[in-house]
Amino acid sequence: MINTTGFNTRLKKILDYYNLSASAFAEKVSVQRSSISHILSGRNKPSLEFITKVVNTFPDIELLWLLSGEGEFPKSTSLPSKNDLRHISSNPKDAFSDEDDASCIERIVIFYRDGSFKNYSTNTDK
Repeated sequence: MINTTGFNTRLKKILDYYNLSASAFAEKVSVQRSSISHILSGRNKPSLEFITKVVNTFPDIELLWLLSGEGEFPKSTSLPSKNDLRHISSNPKDAFSDEDDASCIERIVIFYRDGSFKNYSTNTDK
């Protein structure tokens, strides 16, 4: 069930976190600006379509948190500790330096949130 009394507060938190105006947010989630205004003022309740658009547009938003306030925002991701990172080079191509392991690794692709990516391959023809 949606905790509508705190929904507008959570929506304001999202706007602040992403540093977006209500208009810019409405454009990102493809809804009318008046819809955001009415939800923020408490005049209207969010629709399921609105909730779905927000969660699909912003992957850092947990559905449960958005609906009820339970959980975390932004989503916590399990990051490796510094001890886990001590063996990882900042240059992914270094992963191919050991001949024994190089035969197992064909390609490493790093995907970024903005949709871009970097491709590191053992095959120099690519």
